[in-house]
Amino acid sequence: MKPVAKINDSSVTEFILMGLTDQPEIQLPLFFLFLINYIITVVGNLSLINLIFFTSHLHTPMYFFLFNLSFIDFCYSFVFTPKMLVNFVTEINSISYSGCMTQLFFFSLFVNSECYVLTAMAYDRYVAICRPLMYMVVMSPKTCSLLMCGSHLMGLVFAVIHLGCVIGLIFCDSNIINHYMCDTFPLFQLSCSNTYTNELVSSLAVTVVIILSSLIILISYVLILFNVFHISSGKGWSKALSTCGSHIITVCLFYGCGFLAHIKPSSSETVVQGKFFSVVYTLGVPMLNPLIYSLRNKEVKLALKRITK
Repeated sequence: MKPVAKINDSSVTEFILMGLTDQPEIQLPLFFLFLINYIITVVGNLSLINLIFFTSHLHTPMYFFLFNLSFIDFCYSFVFTPKMLVNFVTEINSISYSGCMTQLFFFSLFVNSECYVLTAMAYDRYVAICRPLMYMVVMSPKTCSLLMCGSHLMGLVFAVIHLGCVIGLIFCDSNIINHYMCDTFPLFQLSCSNTYTNELVSSLAVTVVIILSSLIILISYVLILFNVFHISSGKGWSKALSTCGSHIITVCLFYGCGFLAHIKPSSSETVVQGKFFSVVYTLGVPMLNPLIYSLRNKEVKLALKRITK
């Protein structure tokens, strides 16, 4: 095992990431698997961003939010995937202390921002279905810009909170992180400081984000369902539900896998399960989002056909 490098005998200068597995025979197959995932994520989200930006009939509130979602996923893919790919083909999977803290900050920033963007998208669908005549008034360019600015600002605030909970800790016993990225709870487990207050603050921050965003999304869809039940025509039902289908799939994947990935592990098996759900949450969802919104959306498919002709 590599010795722990220290600063003033109190804090490490680098961490060792254990990664997804310690089996050398599957490192190369995993490298190619996640390289393909990375390429699809970058190309898919960048394509959707360009499609929305350069297609005038997609300049609506719904696609403005989708543009921001794709932008977050595009940026998100650069936070730890390149480092993860390098670690698959190198013997020592080290990351500097400053690199680890940077990775943690941007991971928290983009995850929290995505929570609030998905929340804004749920509110947008509520206004579109339940108040269609007032849609363009309620979801004005000013309102949409404020919602997105608020989403990114809230993401920044909670990223600073999570970073503040970790950056003051002392690491002196071990520098081996049982994960493929730097996250708060694996770092809490390594610290030789008293982490009770830090864990409490970090857990409260996560709880606030989840409860606030989930509550708004849930209320939006309850009101949507209540409104849909009063639509007599089958065509109206189909149109109303089709506009929400992609968003519902994304929310279920994002929140479901995110919740399962952050359950505190009680054994080695739950650690492995946590890594699996974390992969789906951090690598799968950003890759699937542009596919979900492209394959299930007639306007996006029509815009793609016009561009490819």
